[in-house]
Amino acid sequence: MQNLLFSSLLSKNLKIKIYRTIILPVVLYGCNTWSLTLREKLRLRVSEYKVLRRMFGPKKDEVTGEWRKLNNEELNDMYCSPNIVRVIKSRTMRWAGHVARMEEKRGLYRILLEKIEGNRSLGRHRRRWENNINP
Repeated sequence: MQNLLFSSLLSKNLKIKIYRTIILPVVLYGCNTWSLTLREKLRLRVSEYKVLRRMFGPKKDEVTGEWRKLNNEELNDMYCSPNIVRVIKSRTMRWAGHVARMEEKRGLYRILLEKIEGNRSLGRHRRRWENNINP
């Protein structure tokens, strides 16, 4: 896939279609159940920007005439699609709505609503899935 995405023979629209239909579904597989930390969100954004920079290539500066890398705002304008963290957040919220509408006897519904008995271990608590859906 790397040769296709970074080829100068393909148009930018075709590269975007390949990215959306092949790469993003692989990266986002199961993302509706992820519990992301700020560090993981940053890593996902950085990797997305790396791929977009390679897809769109460098830009020639009108003033100096030198080639330069595209900055993040330019990439957002060219890609004009929600970033990867927003996609994950929307899929998580959609899954939470689906679970909330389930019947009361279903296991997922009971896990979402019930509180677990007992004490949590010492130290920093692990991030839970419900922390992502609560504001």
